Amino acid sequence: MSNNKNHKRTRAQESSNAIERMYITMRHLFNRGFYKPMGVSGETLREALLLLRPEIYGSIADEKAELEGLLYVIDRLPQGIEECSFINLTSDEGYANSHFKPIIPEKRRRNCYRIDNEQMNIEITRGRSEIYDILTHLTFLFVESHKISKRVMINERGDTVRDWDKLEKAVKSNKKLSQKEREIAITHTANILGRTFNELTVAYPKFAIDGQPERFLHIIYWLGKLAIEEKINNNKRTITFSPVLRERLGHHIHGEIWADEIKRTLSQNNLLERPIHIISANMHSVMNSLFTSATLKGAESKKDIYDVYKSLSDVKNQKVRDKVEKMAIDNGMIYIKDSSGTNIDVQIFDTDKIDFSKINFSYLEKEKQNKAVIFVMDYAFGEQAYETLDELLKPIKVNGKNVHLNVQSISIMGKAGILDGGKGDVMIPSAHIFEGTADNYPFKNELTKNDLVDCGVDVYEGTMITVLGTSLQNKEILKFFKNSTWNVIGLEMEGAHYQKAVQAASKVRGNINEGVKVRYAYYASDNPLETGSTLASGGLGASGVKPTYVITNKILEQIFNS
Repeated sequence: MSNNKNHKRTRAQESSNAIERMYITMRHLFNRGFYKPMGVSGETLREALLLLRPEIYGSIADEKAELEGLLYVIDRLPQGIEECSFINLTSDEGYANSHFKPIIPEKRRRNCYRIDNEQMNIEITRGRSEIYDILTHLTFLFVESHKISKRVMINERGDTVRDWDKLEKAVKSNKKLSQKEREIAITHTANILGRTFNELTVAYPKFAIDGQPERFLHIIYWLGKLAIEEKINNNKRTITFSPVLRERLGHHIHGEIWADEIKRTLSQNNLLERPIHIISANMHSVMNSLFTSATLKGAESKKDIYDVYKSLSDVKNQKVRDKVEKMAIDNGMIYIKDSSGTNIDVQIFDTDKIDFSKINFSYLEKEKQNKAVIFVMDYAFGEQAYETLDELLKPIKVNGKNVHLNVQSISIMGKAGILDGGKGDVMIPSAHIFEGTADNYPFKNELTKNDLVDCGVDVYEGTMITVLGTSLQNKEILKFFKNSTWNVIGLEMEGAHYQKAVQAASKVRGNINEGVKVRYAYYASDNPLETGSTLASGGLGASGVKPTYVITNKILEQIFNS
């Protein structure tokens, strides 16, 4: 046998290296304080993203414009950002108390402020993962903008093709277009983007918002306009990081304020020394699982419970949702609206105040001091999972003494990308691995495949990989994860961060019981290996309802029967 090894790098290795290079570059640019995405300082980021060609950004490396990726990014950035040459990432620096009206993106909970015609401020309160997320999306946006300018500029003086002049005229009319006018504008825009008339007709309404039905044309025009100005006048768009943000990042400032408020509330309600069960989930599934059945009357009570949950997920049924929430409050639910900047709301359920004869769960514990307190925290974002849980699990000082929380279990229910299955399937992890490293966090998961096997959803068991950003994965990396001996079944952004906090608190710091039970389960929001099933292709819709409640019910059953 020959000992000579083939040292040619695989596409997966190149991609992994590109991701690492992107994160090192972003941290360097953050420390520097500013950079120009389409200038020399942003070149490494652009090159790495174009080499990577993530699935979520589709045809970023092609000449034609990427429509699904553009929609995905626009939904996660503040309205009007395409018009801004200066983007300033700040900490929570008091803009909430100013005349500036916060702009909250459709798919990301973050406060943004339009300072003037040229500048957008984006408030960072959720840690480094949020910065990585924003910079990656902005790099994609600016690469796409230069594709537009390349297709419309005739010469270096800035003369443009007829299609661009027609688009500019349609945008500057500032009116709702008739069908004929819209279709004429779409025809010219299709030529600019290298896409078909049909593709743009399908994409067009997805970008529309209340008060701006022609938003798609507006976005394309402003992206192209600023890119043209960069090429002709060298007016480079600039991203800056405020000095306060650079000083505060990594010091758990928001997480500490968040955790202190929660522990203060627990203390005020005499719940500190009771058995506490932490659940990271959304703000509806635990509340609905506990109290929906008690609110149903007449014909509604005969409906399949999952159909009822589907109807509750529809904003049109606000009256029924309000009834369930009122029932929860009447049965002792405490709601803590976040004011710390973490954007993580909290619900606390005191089981001593729940009338179990009226709900679908049984709980035999009689002694009040032994009755469970269920603490539900909204989803964290990336590294923020460590910051918030680490702070929460620290003891609280009461009358000069350290009081440790009596945490009995920690359950994490989240959304994740699945590598062997489809949207709505369930993944049960046995370990979390950090992307780009061999750092691994195995654990005994109280939830097993057998617990969910008869629930009407497909269930997969194995390792989950905690990625630096879901928007940076491509098929080559994902296939390596799936086919390697790591036995990866899915990818998400928080698992290893949560488990790092659990292990530190239970096995190193002694802040909580060493035998604390952990439960992890994820439902598939997408399959990034399947064309048309990535996150950019749209949300779960009603298909996410059943797995959400199947997992929630199993977690609650285990808490009540442990």
